[in-house]
Amino acid sequence: MTAARLVIDTNVVVSGLITADPRAATAQVLDGMLAARFPYLVSAELPQLALNAAVREPPPFLGHVPDAGDRHLWALVASDRAAVLVTGDGALRRGSPEPERVVVRPGGCRCRGWGGRE
Repeated sequence: MTAARLVIDTNVVVSGLITADPRAATAQVLDGMLAARFPYLVSAELPQLALNAAVREPPPFLGHVPDAGDRHLWALVASDRAAVLVTGDGALRRGSPEPERVVVRPGGCRCRGWGGRE
């Protein structure tokens, strides 16, 4: 089985940066990104997060999306068969344009071994 490559919602990264609780799921995801504990994809528009990521500039996603502002996330997910979207956004989780794709909350990363501190 191919290891999942995570597409991290920007809101998860921002929440990880501003939380005062280092045990918060979003902080754990951000720590995992910075420590290269799991593979992840980022848009070429976010080079500062690309140190440990696979950088992609995927073609536009043309399918239906719940929020057009999130189209770039779905383009990244669609660009890699192993990609999994990590988001705390309920609309993104409920309105997945690719229902067969797994969409997880930041806290779900820990139980799958994708985040957390060593």
